[in-house]
Amino acid sequence: MVDAPNLGKEDGQKAATQPADARENPYGITRAVEWILHLIRDRMLPNLREFFGSRQPVVWIIALVVGVGAAYFAILFRKIIGFVQLPWLGTTSENVYTAATQMPWWVILIAPALGGLVVGLLLQHVVPGRRTLGVADVIEARALLGCRIPARVGLWSALVSAISLGAGASAGREGPVVHLGATLAAIMQDAFKLPHAARRTLLACGVAAAVSASFNAPIAGVLFAHEVILAHYALRAFVPIVISSVAATVIARIHLGHFPAFFIPDYQITSFWEFPAFALLGLTCAGVAIAFEFAIVAGDRIARSVDVPLWTRPVVGGLMIGAIAISFPQILGVGYDATDAALKQQLPLYLLLVLLVLKTIATSITLASRFGGGVFSPSLYLGAMCGGAFGVIATGAFPDTASSHGLYAIVGMGAVAAAVLGAPISTTLIVFELTGGYEMTIALLLAVSISTGLTQAIHGQGFFQYQLAARGIFLKEGPHKHISRSLKVSQFMIPVEKSVTDAMAGLEEDGTWLTPDDTVEAALRAFDRTGNQRLPVVQSGDTSKLAGWVEHLDTVNAYNKALIEASEEEHK
Repeated sequence: MVDAPNLGKEDGQKAATQPADARENPYGITRAVEWILHLIRDRMLPNLREFFGSRQPVVWIIALVVGVGAAYFAILFRKIIGFVQLPWLGTTSENVYTAATQMPWWVILIAPALGGLVVGLLLQHVVPGRRTLGVADVIEARALLGCRIPARVGLWSALVSAISLGAGASAGREGPVVHLGATLAAIMQDAFKLPHAARRTLLACGVAAAVSASFNAPIAGVLFAHEVILAHYALRAFVPIVISSVAATVIARIHLGHFPAFFIPDYQITSFWEFPAFALLGLTCAGVAIAFEFAIVAGDRIARSVDVPLWTRPVVGGLMIGAIAISFPQILGVGYDATDAALKQQLPLYLLLVLLVLKTIATSITLASRFGGGVFSPSLYLGAMCGGAFGVIATGAFPDTASSHGLYAIVGMGAVAAAVLGAPISTTLIVFELTGGYEMTIALLLAVSISTGLTQAIHGQGFFQYQLAARGIFLKEGPHKHISRSLKVSQFMIPVEKSVTDAMAGLEEDGTWLTPDDTVEAALRAFDRTGNQRLPVVQSGDTSKLAGWVEHLDTVNAYNKALIEASEEEHK
């Protein structure tokens, strides 16, 4: 107590000798506050401005709505399939071939043809474009059409596909559901007038939600949207896609149950000596995938070479499918019940091999006949039959070291589907979530990689890319190619009102002109060919009337700007 005044006096003397700012802030609080304010001003505020400027909160909310809506669309799609198959199979369940075995042969023969008649009449008189749509059309909309999908086109396409599958057409339901989810996303985009990057993200949200609801596989839905639709992985797109996928999965599980699509026994890899067999299975699955794609291409070309009215194509195709199904009803419809039987080792070797061939033929007929449907379920089916047959042979030859042939069926299912779709990562995750079998991870990855690599070596592209290439759309060459073919002169031209005299002089100079619908690629080639720095633009419908003009520098700048925006979108 006696020393306290002396201590206080010394402290006062020391404080008097220190600078004023140190006396006020001995621990550097002012500097820390300044640093925090600097951080907020120079980093956080710009990021927040960009976040709100790109309307990300709106995108997240719309992604939630799209996820819920796509899930209900997927459920409704299943209900329509069941409603259509009820009159001739007596059931709305997915056990199609079990129900078909109880029906008279003439019902199995005629029902697909009658369904084909309905499909043909709808295609002939109602459906825009006279064909159903799928995943490839969503990719085209993302890359070239500004993510725009007319609602009427999407809804009619989905209805025709549901009727097709309910009538027994041998195809998958996932492709039409994916397009339906993308259609819903496109409707929401138009309503809120979102920027291009947000539109592409929301289109992927619709796809992810559709896949998640169809397969009860939220992780696979997210990866499929990134891998197949966006063709890149970006953090900004990841969040809304996950929101949409999770929302769709929750809705699907509320209404359809929380369980995988296929219930399988607990298969285990017996020995690491099996991995050469898994590699050989990958090679075999590549052969199946290559043959499947060739069969679809051949069937389509044969159908196009026959000159018959459009409405008769599904009728003839339905009769052919029904004729096959009289003896082998396993090929009817989506085929999940037959796939499940292969995974559970319930099919003998000869039937596995026969169904492998007949399902390929039936799916080729289905798609060539203009029935609606996709290739995802058929590729899973073929993979299960191929893997199951391979497993029966392997376990028979090496009973002490080979696993059960049901495990080979699972691995084969993923290997064929990945090779056909050209989506190895998401397909691997889909197989995991479809079966609940995570123990065969490395075996599945090995077979998938070999199968995908060899299929790419032969075909050079997945099935969706083939469909686009058949329409003259080549997207695998990189973003610069599809930008050069999708960016139009109308987007960077100078209207004619600003300089009629200059535009007319350019037209009279050498006779070279462009139209507003020409691509930036055509414009750059015209500049290179003529050596001009300015070219006139004439109206598309009347080449005698000037619409404006373009500068060489503006053309190059527009092209570079589009490339930069594409690169930024992929890395944000």
